[in-house]
Amino acid sequence: MTALAAQFERHKTLLIALLPWVFVLLWSTGFIGARYGLPYSEPYTFLSWRMAGNLLVFLLLMRLFGVSLPRRFALWKQQLITGTLVHTAYLGGVFSAIELGMPAGLAALLVGLQPLVTAGVMAMVYRSAPSLKQWFGLTLGILGVALVLSNGQADFLQKGDISGLQLLWILLALVGITLGTLYQKTYCEQQPLLAATFIQYLSGLAVMLPLALLTENTQVQWHPEFIGALVWSVLVLSVGAILLLMLMIQMGEATRTASYFYLVPPVTALQAWLLFDEQLTGVALAGMAVTVLGVYWVNKK
Repeated sequence: MTALAAQFERHKTLLIALLPWVFVLLWSTGFIGARYGLPYSEPYTFLSWRMAGNLLVFLLLMRLFGVSLPRRFALWKQQLITGTLVHTAYLGGVFSAIELGMPAGLAALLVGLQPLVTAGVMAMVYRSAPSLKQWFGLTLGILGVALVLSNGQADFLQKGDISGLQLLWILLALVGITLGTLYQKTYCEQQPLLAATFIQYLSGLAVMLPLALLTENTQVQWHPEFIGALVWSVLVLSVGAILLLMLMIQMGEATRTASYFYLVPPVTALQAWLLFDEQLTGVALAGMAVTVLGVYWVNKK
C-alpha cells in the first residue's frame, strides 16, 4: 500500500495537469450529443430523461462508495442553487437554442464567451481582477474561437437566420454556467462530490420535468441514435465531465477554470469534422492554435 501511495504521489502532478484536457474532450461532446438526440425528442423531455438517469447512476455510486447525503439544510441549498444554474439554465438554454435551429457550433461559440464574462464579474463584484497576462490570454482565446467557427457560420450569419429567442436562450445558458461556477467556487462548502452532484441533478429534474409536461408532448422515438446520445450524456457527460468540472472548481481559481471553456468550440469543430464531415479550413486550424495559446497564457504561472 505504501508503494502504491508513493507511486501515486509521483504521478499526482501529471494527473492534475491532465484533468482539464480530459474535461474539455468530454464536455465538447455535449454539443454533438444534442445534435444526435434532439431529432427524436423535444429538449426538456430529453433533459428530463437525462436527469433521471443521472440520479440513478449517482445513487448507485453513492451506495457503492458509502457516501451519504448531507443533513444540514445549508449544504442542500448551496447545491440546489448550483444545480439550477449549471444544469437547468445552461443545458436548458443550449438545447432550446439548438432545437430552434441555431447551429451547435455557433451555440458553442456564444457560450464560449464565458471566460470573459467570468473575468468581468470577478473584477466588478469580487474585486479580483485577472492580471494583464490573463486578460491577454482571455482575449486570445475568444479570437481563436471566433476564427475556428467563422467560416462554418458565415453563411448562417449573413442570412440573418438568428432569432432573438435563440439569442435569449443562449444568454440564459451563458449566465447560468458563469454564475453557477462562480457560486460553486465562492459560496459552496466542501462536501463529497457524489452527494453534491446528486443534489444538483435533483434540482435539474425538479425543473425540467414540469417544463416537459407543461410545454411538450413528452413523446420519444427510441431510435438507436437517441439511445446512444442519452447513454453517452448520462455516463460520460454527467458522471465524467461534471465531476471533473466540480473538482477543477474546488482546486483552482475561477478565471483559470473558466478559461478551459475556450477549448470546447475548437474541439467540438474537430469532432464535427470527424463525425459529420464538416469543413475544417486552414483558418480554423490557426484558430485552434491561437485558442490553445490563449489558455496557456491564462494558466501560466
